[in-house]
Amino acid sequence: MPLYLWQASYTPSGAQGLLKDGGTKRRQVIQQMIEKAGGKLQSLYFAFGDADVVGVAEFPNQVTAAAISLAVNASGAVHLRTTLLLTAEEIDAAAKQSVGYRPPGA
Repeated sequence: MPLYLWQASYTPSGAQGLLKDGGTKRRQVIQQMIEKAGGKLQSLYFAFGDADVVGVAEFPNQVTAAAISLAVNASGAVHLRTTLLLTAEEIDAAAKQSVGYRPPGA
């Protein structure tokens, strides 16, 4: 299954919810959501900096990943950024594929 990196930042209302419920409960809720969608949570960490939460999850396809991203962002409590992750082997396969690119001005 494709892997996705999540980077999330809480809005003030999201941070208030985290203060109320705690990190363990939030992780459980996230894990249940992912599993219900047919995915698997690989890791989840709370962080300092630009992202309040970072995680890696597997989803069966891009449509499922997009559906979760839309639902989370529509809540208004979290700003979620989702990035498709590629393995070294997938990059090897991509490097062998000819795409016929011509740079500007060439």
